[in-house]
Amino acid sequence: MKRELLPIGSVVLLKGGEKRVMICGRIQTKAGEDTIYDYSACYFPEGIIDPRRMFFFNNDAIERIFFIGLQDQEELSYQEMLNSLGELTVKDGQIVPVDTNTDAEE
Repeated sequence: MKRELLPIGSVVLLKGGEKRVMICGRIQTKAGEDTIYDYSACYFPEGIIDPRRMFFFNNDAIERIFFIGLQDQEELSYQEMLNSLGELTVKDGQIVPVDTNTDAEE
């Protein structure tokens, strides 16, 4: 599954939002939940001032991109690694690749 994710530091406005947010994490899940989100973000320009005020969202929630974060070779290599993982799931509180080697003859 190809993921087209914005780099860390990108600044976006979410649909229905009034204030911009800055992406500070990718492929994220909220503690105690099994939903995997494309991003976590904090208010811009304030940054993380309260961890309880983080935003979790997917690409389709972005209304407008104001700034695209740093895209160097390290970022491109990281994106390539993320794309090599394939489909992801949450197992024991951790985000892991879906095990496609299940034996159907058990």
